[in-house]
Amino acid sequence: MLTSDRTSLETQKLDLMAEVSDLKIKLVGMEKEQSEYEEKQTKAEGLLQELRHLKIKVEELENERNQYEWKLKATKAEIAQLQEQLALKDAEIERLQSQLSRTSSHSEVAERDQEVQRLKIGMESLLAANEEKDRRIEELTLLLSQYRRVKEIMIAAHGDTENVDGTVVSDDLSPLSSGMDSGPQSPLSPENRKSPKGIKKIWGKIRRTQSGNFPADDLGLAEFRRGGLRATAGPRLSRSKETKGQKSDYNAPFAQWSTERVCNWLEDFGLGQYVIFARQWVTSGHMLLTATPQDMEKEMGIKHPLHRKKLVLAIKSINAKQDEKSAQLDHIWVTRWLDDIGLPQYKDQFHEARVDGRMLQYLTVNDLLFLKVTSQLHHLSIKCAIHVLHINGFNPHCLRRRPVEESNGSPSEVVQWSNHRVMEWLRSVDLAEYAPNLRGSGVHGALILLEPRFNGDTLAMLLNIPPQKTLLRRHLTTNFNVLIGPEAQQEKREITESTAYTPLTTTAKVRPRKLGFSHFGNLRKKKFDESTDYICPMDTNPGATNGSQKNYSGYKGLSPVTDRELDQVGQTD
Repeated sequence: MLTSDRTSLETQKLDLMAEVSDLKIKLVGMEKEQSEYEEKQTKAEGLLQELRHLKIKVEELENERNQYEWKLKATKAEIAQLQEQLALKDAEIERLQSQLSRTSSHSEVAERDQEVQRLKIGMESLLAANEEKDRRIEELTLLLSQYRRVKEIMIAAHGDTENVDGTVVSDDLSPLSSGMDSGPQSPLSPENRKSPKGIKKIWGKIRRTQSGNFPADDLGLAEFRRGGLRATAGPRLSRSKETKGQKSDYNAPFAQWSTERVCNWLEDFGLGQYVIFARQWVTSGHMLLTATPQDMEKEMGIKHPLHRKKLVLAIKSINAKQDEKSAQLDHIWVTRWLDDIGLPQYKDQFHEARVDGRMLQYLTVNDLLFLKVTSQLHHLSIKCAIHVLHINGFNPHCLRRRPVEESNGSPSEVVQWSNHRVMEWLRSVDLAEYAPNLRGSGVHGALILLEPRFNGDTLAMLLNIPPQKTLLRRHLTTNFNVLIGPEAQQEKREITESTAYTPLTTTAKVRPRKLGFSHFGNLRKKKFDESTDYICPMDTNPGATNGSQKNYSGYKGLSPVTDRELDQVGQTD
């Protein structure tokens, strides 16, 4: 009996051991499957990471391609212009040759031979420059082919993963430029090369411009800047004397202007860097008057949004037949105006954007952000300064830069004080050592009076007067209140005592409005919206334009400083 029980137990033990072995085998199999699954997951994550890197690289290559396309387009336009000039000079060659054949004087022949030698040297330098440009075009073509190969490899390797983040890679790759089917061909290549005599006058004009040879390695729009190849060099080389027909359209409406006159107008307007493209596209003033912002970017290469805005505003004024006084203030005056209001640090951005008086009148919050003006205090400073221009009918001399005989003027005079005049006032109240701290602060008379939150404490902060110097701060506040007058003092006191009061600081920033999820689809689209969130809204009921005869309340009519407007755009401290 015991033997049978023992045998039964051993049998059960063996069965259990067999089951344990099976379970171990199953466990090992499951662990192997899990490790394989984790390995696949790791590979998938690596593939996604690699795809993200490839997408970033594709975007960089697309940007490079766009730059190369514009460089090539500029080169083509320049080559086409040289071809036109060369064709004109061919006729001149024949005339000169006929004159040479009729000339019997040996001295004149010798002089012409010397001139021909000089022209040969000039022609050789032009040919060298043109060959360098041909080389650059070949390099651009090679870079584009490399870009295409990279994109083809990416599409072949990751064609089915494009739906991971909802991004679809486009298969369309436009060529560098239309009309370049068989590669670039220079108008001065050996097979097209004309006699050196044919460029006699053009070479003389090039030398007279004192602009030197064409730079061989700068083919983009960046070359059309002061100090490099002049933006107007091309058009001026081909500009001929006015004919009777051109003189007759001097009083013609803008729509009937010729291409040459429109290009000259663009040059005088401060947008001369786009003349080389306008000459190829604009056929009359009517075409420019009916052009859309998209046309300006595509056909004239005006990618700078404020350059487009400048041209759009001018065209609107011409179409509406409005003679705005603000249009008489050019972009050079605006840079001096920035000095007057204490913001000289933005002169380069404003000058590059060609901001003129009319653009100041229609300046928006987004425009200022594009110009890299992010400080809330500087936004308010520009608001108040434009407000004073509105009140004074955009009189270029409305700001007061020097003190008059009396020590302190009325608020209607203080509102016109420049940044320098405020510093002079600080010296008159024994605070001369702190006056230099106002440079670059944006503090001027209009900001002091028209911004309700600007008080003595704000000025003390901008002057870097330490808080522990209570007597000095009290002295400043006393003189500040005398300066602004009782009416403005009462308004500032009410604002300070309100529950929603937030003091002005030098760190508060204005940031663009955040887009919601529904706007994501439009992020990649080109938008040419005409925003009306003006820094300083237009005066609907303008009064007298002589600011010196207005009292303080007269300057408050436009309400240029509304904190709520900046809050809608977005602020961070």
